[in-house]
Amino acid sequence: MKRHFFVLAAAMISNQLLAQQDTALLDEAVVTANRYPVKTTMTGKVVTVISRSQLEQSGSKDLAQVLSEQAGISIACANSNIGKEKSVYLRGGYIAHTLITIDGIPVYDPSGIGGNFDIRNLSLAQIERIEILKGSQSTLYGSDAVNGVINIITVGQKTSGAVGQKTNSTRSRGSAGMSYGSYDTWRVQAGVNGGAKKIQYNSSYSWVKSRGLNEATDRGTFPQTDRDDYAQHNFQAGLGFTPAKGLSIKPFIRYSTIRGSIDQGAFTDELDYTYDQKSMQAGLRTEYTWKQHSLTLLYNLNDVNRKYTDDSVKSRNGFDTWAVGSYKGHEHYADLFWVMKQGQQLRFSGGLDFRSSVSDQSYNSVGFFGPYGTKYGKDSLRQQQGSVYAAVNWNSPSGFNLEAGSRLNLHSEYGPFPVFSLNPSFLWKQKLKFYANLSSAYRTPSLYQLFSEYGNADLQPESAITVEAGAQLYSGKKWTLRATGFNRRVKDIMFFYYNASTFQSQYINQDRQHDYGLELEGQWQINANSSLRAWYTWVDGKISTRTNGKDTSYNNLLRRPRSSAGIQGSTRIGKKLLMNSNLQWNGKRKDAYFDNNSFSTVNVTLDAYLLWNLYAEYGFKKNRLKVFADLRNITNSRYTEIAGFNTARFNAYTGIRFSF
Repeated sequence: MKRHFFVLAAAMISNQLLAQQDTALLDEAVVTANRYPVKTTMTGKVVTVISRSQLEQSGSKDLAQVLSEQAGISIACANSNIGKEKSVYLRGGYIAHTLITIDGIPVYDPSGIGGNFDIRNLSLAQIERIEILKGSQSTLYGSDAVNGVINIITVGQKTSGAVGQKTNSTRSRGSAGMSYGSYDTWRVQAGVNGGAKKIQYNSSYSWVKSRGLNEATDRGTFPQTDRDDYAQHNFQAGLGFTPAKGLSIKPFIRYSTIRGSIDQGAFTDELDYTYDQKSMQAGLRTEYTWKQHSLTLLYNLNDVNRKYTDDSVKSRNGFDTWAVGSYKGHEHYADLFWVMKQGQQLRFSGGLDFRSSVSDQSYNSVGFFGPYGTKYGKDSLRQQQGSVYAAVNWNSPSGFNLEAGSRLNLHSEYGPFPVFSLNPSFLWKQKLKFYANLSSAYRTPSLYQLFSEYGNADLQPESAITVEAGAQLYSGKKWTLRATGFNRRVKDIMFFYYNASTFQSQYINQDRQHDYGLELEGQWQINANSSLRAWYTWVDGKISTRTNGKDTSYNNLLRRPRSSAGIQGSTRIGKKLLMNSNLQWNGKRKDAYFDNNSFSTVNVTLDAYLLWNLYAEYGFKKNRLKVFADLRNITNSRYTEIAGFNTARFNAYTGIRFSF
């Protein structure tokens, strides 16, 4: 206890001296709230922005670690082994209830059980800006936007006025960087963007390689353990054409390969279990503006190929001596979005979208009971869905704003499903904003849940109603405070049901989920070089399920804390030295793991923990060349994010970045 008090006191003193330099403006334009630019004071939706300067101050962190430092977001395994899967929990909700979009385009994994996109496929070197939109957002974004939307805006892809790199520049700009640190981890990245007359271009590449740490916690069961290594390549390229006035055409491609070693489960180390993952997104963004209208056509092809191999008698899972699982997903997404502006007060928007998904999956093993295999092809693992949606945004001179919209989703299996949103807000004297949101959302069943051996073609979508309200206080561009409360109810949650009489398993709609919480956030721009950010979140919830004809309720916040808090800041000392300090606390969490020895589920409570990170950079050559040091978990805290798996103790990285 004394140790934690000392760390807290030291870090608070540090953060009072250090504050984040070059933070995003307190009243800036965001695109995720309405899918067109709108100032944060003019929308009732709750949006958090991570700017490019903040990303650059992240040192050698990955996307999961950056997101986990934001209010309301908890990411299991953010600080575990570099290659371990990262589970995003927004406002205490399910992993599959947070939608990831890239440049405003929803991305999914058709090969997965839940269908959620793997954020490991993206490198920070590819990202210009991140906008986090909280609350149910299915009206504008469709399936999975139950808890909110994380919109990742890539370098060079200026989306409908989003703050980012200028795409009309005729100068070529570039950057390169390299870092090395704990666990023999290397990171290398390079990128270039620019243009000439009516053509723009951007391209980037990054490479990560690490020996990693031992993913599973070792209880001394096995005489030999190993580190779980990781290697990743990311490539991105885009072009922009302006063949006529008001018309822009932007094709793009992103490609990622991941190869790593993993363990079998909680407290179960593995010596020969590997996975390979290839991910590709390619598509087109076309925009045409005339008078008071704009028309945007989006197309995205998403292709995922995952393979897991456990290929020798060293296997420690207790069942198989050899196993290979192959999971391929292929998805087309198209969206036609129109916006009409009527004067300065009224905007209408609407669109049509279509999504088609297929998957090929196979699993083969040899174990104690002999060979076993399953195979499902794209002829059976297939679904389509389309939507029509519309919204209106009225900004009154009095300060009253109203956003309202609706969507009708048409699915190839369950048919039509409607959602709505209503977001009033009031800005008083440009100082104080009150807002309230009432919205519904849905999540469609995945291909696996519909058509696999455990599938159920009669599944209905999970549906949610969210109510949130709050206030935000502005003081020019000096400081802002925001408090938001939310209440979310989800029904028809898809549950993996086992029938003890027939020994059959199947996905069914059964559970109900109720989550509620409070978020407090503040930013203070101390001076031109320094500012401070702090936040606190509290969330609670329960699952209600029907068992033996009776309702049973239990806490649903596995692996995410009820309470968490953070304080972050940095300052520029002179023209060359920049320092950043970050302190984050996560409260106690419930967790459960399967014990391979007793063949039973074990429930545990994970202790609260405190992490303190420091970052510093020094500039040369007019700050074009920067040398940085990134120190994490300075106090060498022992903590657990997921029961049975390790986390990083004190770790450090150093590197250089060069821009031209």
